[in-house]
Amino acid sequence: MIRAKFLTPDQRHELEQIVRRPSEDHGVARRANAILLLDDGKSCAVIAEFLYLDDDTVRNWHKHYVSGGLDQLTTFDWKGRLSFLNIAQKAGLSGWLEARMCRDTREIRAYIEATYGVRYSHSGCLKLLHHLGFEYRKPKALPRVSDEAEQQQFIDMYEDLLRQLPADEAVYFADAVHPEYQTRPAFGWMKKGSNTAVKTTAGRQRVNIHGALCLENFDAPFVEVTKVNGDSSVALLAKIEARNPTKSTIHVIWDNAPYHKCEQVRAWLSRSNCRINLIRLPTYCPHLNPIERLWAVMHHYVTHNRFYETQPQFAAAILAFFRQTIPFEWQNFRDKVTDNFRIISHQGFRVFE
Repeated sequence: MIRAKFLTPDQRHELEQIVRRPSEDHGVARRANAILLLDDGKSCAVIAEFLYLDDDTVRNWHKHYVSGGLDQLTTFDWKGRLSFLNIAQKAGLSGWLEARMCRDTREIRAYIEATYGVRYSHSGCLKLLHHLGFEYRKPKALPRVSDEAEQQQFIDMYEDLLRQLPADEAVYFADAVHPEYQTRPAFGWMKKGSNTAVKTTAGRQRVNIHGALCLENFDAPFVEVTKVNGDSSVALLAKIEARNPTKSTIHVIWDNAPYHKCEQVRAWLSRSNCRINLIRLPTYCPHLNPIERLWAVMHHYVTHNRFYETQPQFAAAILAFFRQTIPFEWQNFRDKVTDNFRIISHQGFRVFE
């Protein structure tokens, strides 16, 4: 803690002249201003916040002024400071850092002091980390997926199916979605400096939709249900079949959710006149189901930056997307809902378990 009133009247007058002189160098004036504020009793942290500095910088300015006066304060020596760690120690520290994810510098500083007997300040540790090539950012979120061979096998199977698909067959992708009664803030162009906001809701109610999509004509049958289960799966399959009376076989591709392979579904598929052929997606591969992209479009149209006063209004907007937007506006977003599949791989990533 730096005590206040350490300046003599002459020293304070000299510094005040520097601060008020329009022709004074900006860097010198900032330093003089910081010394005056310290003399007024302000803390280094407070001064650093207002001057957009690090508090260690303010302490160093005070130390220079006390030891060398105004001459030391107005001297800018930009020579780099020698590192506390040698080359071998830096290499060891880099290896230690790469083996873990450190959230702040306290853990790193403690390790350096315990291992190398060197004490770093917060700002000094940040400079060292940047010097070693580290940066502060979040890791990418890698989804849990099937191995690459399974993904490629499904893609090959799907492409062969389309190449050999007769005119009296169709392919649908199906899944369930549960949009929650919540406003979703999303990026958009706003006036710089404007304080833009969107109202949010406190509700947790959901709209449960079990739907399907044919990429050939964007036919999107769906059922709204209280709960997604085996009964809703059967209802969806029946609706798909009813909307395709001229098709001899309808291939429905969906995931391995329990309600997609339960007893009700198996019993319904066992009918002698059943025209549905189920195809399972590889486990943990929603990126291979184009209907997931349709759900993203739904949120863009319905929930992004939109506030609904009541849950029934929200539910009505969701249903309007399926009943009106998809049938009449699907050409506006068909390029966002495609079967342009890619394989997700964990290769090339340093994955934390």
